[in-house]
Amino acid sequence: MSDIVPPEVKPKPAVPAKPPNVGAHSPSSPFPPQAPGVGGGGIVAPPTSGIPVPIGSYGPSHAGSHNVGHGGGHAGGHAPAHSVGHGHGGSTLLGYIGIDTIIEQMRKKTMKTGFDFNIMVIGHSGLGKSTLVNTLFKSQVSRKSAGWSRDEKIPKTVEIKSVSHVIEEGGVKMKLTVVDTPGFGDQINNDNCWEPISKYINEQFEKFLKEEVNITRKKRIPDTRVHCCLYFIPPTGHSLRQLDVEFMKRLSHSVNIIPVIAKSDTMTLEERQEFKQRVRKELEMNGIEFYPQKEFDDDIEDKSDNDKIRETMPFAVVGSDKEYQVNGKRVLGRKTPWGIIEVENPNHCEFAQLRDFLIRSHLQDLKEVTHNIHYETYRAKRLNENGGLHPITSNDTQESNL
Repeated sequence: MSDIVPPEVKPKPAVPAKPPNVGAHSPSSPFPPQAPGVGGGGIVAPPTSGIPVPIGSYGPSHAGSHNVGHGGGHAGGHAPAHSVGHGHGGSTLLGYIGIDTIIEQMRKKTMKTGFDFNIMVIGHSGLGKSTLVNTLFKSQVSRKSAGWSRDEKIPKTVEIKSVSHVIEEGGVKMKLTVVDTPGFGDQINNDNCWEPISKYINEQFEKFLKEEVNITRKKRIPDTRVHCCLYFIPPTGHSLRQLDVEFMKRLSHSVNIIPVIAKSDTMTLEERQEFKQRVRKELEMNGIEFYPQKEFDDDIEDKSDNDKIRETMPFAVVGSDKEYQVNGKRVLGRKTPWGIIEVENPNHCEFAQLRDFLIRSHLQDLKEVTHNIHYETYRAKRLNENGGLHPITSNDTQESNL
């Protein structure tokens, strides 16, 4: 018998190291250092607390196109450094390409351009809407802070008033627009008082749609669409009013509604917990969907995180823009005869949970759901009604005031 010759084993080619100056972490960067992918390359997901990126740049699409047929998943984990296409595996990368630098590129672009965020506050007068918004953004951003007079009378009909500010933090600029609705729920007869609000929301969709169908479009379309609606529930301790139910039922499909229990320090902890459970039950019985909606959870991880948030809602909050000395520290709070209620203390109220949810973890998702779900629903309806909008020239439309 002839000797069996083993097959020749060729050594794997050496993988070039990632250049030290590519994707290097800057001390001033808000992002943490990026871990290398398998084989020296890979796709690194943006941190959840990172800077929101303009819609269309990255992130999951809530319109049903979640990497279908491309072998990809949610942008949450580290993808192996393979050439992947249409569900079929490819060859391993032989060296560093630089795909992961897209995150740094988007970060720089976002820091240059900034982004818009539009928040609407709904509730009858005296519930602390303006104070809570000022507390959320730690600045005087509410309508009442911008030249509002305390002698101003409650309007006889619902009015829509907005005020915009540019807030900058860590080199990132955010154009914040706060939309207030004085007169809502303040009348003896509140029939159809949600109609002006619904009309305003749809008008912003229409304005964006007309800009989109222009022959000569702006490089960046001004976004005045309402991304979030904070609905203030009076701390009655009993049940939702019929007005609360009707408003949320009618507008939950056109805007992201986040219910909050206003001035929750007027209730004991036991009363607050019972009221929260009662409100959740009533919302479920009436088929009212509040943000984050279950149907838009992207994966198991998102569902787990959002389930915890849904179990906490509605957030029982307290707002204050006054500071007091507590145990040697300056804290935001409300002074009462029996002590100081600390706004950011989770043992006193749920303001911190609302702030983290609204700004630090779900701000970008609020914008995406607005664009991919609510706006797309309106857009499809309008195009079906008119058989398609005709392109509009610059002479046919007025320039935006923003």
